[in-house]
Amino acid sequence: MMHPTENTREDLTLRARAEFREMPGMCLTTAQAARLWQLSPARAEELLSDLVQAGFLVRREGQRYRLPSSV
Repeated sequence: MMHPTENTREDLTLRARAEFREMPGMCLTTAQAARLWQLSPARAEELLSDLVQAGFLVRREGQRYRLPSSV
């Protein structure tokens, strides 16, 4: 049986991936992601870092996260 926190984490990851795919030009700071997904700044940073480690996002312009460039 899956722990509720794990399900929420997986759901949040899928939501974040979907939103970045729907808006390929989206470029967010940790604070913006926290507001968008109603997360604490620490949880938003953890989510974004996980997506960077998975190769789904890149961190650019200091603190901004976005999809990798196709170029």
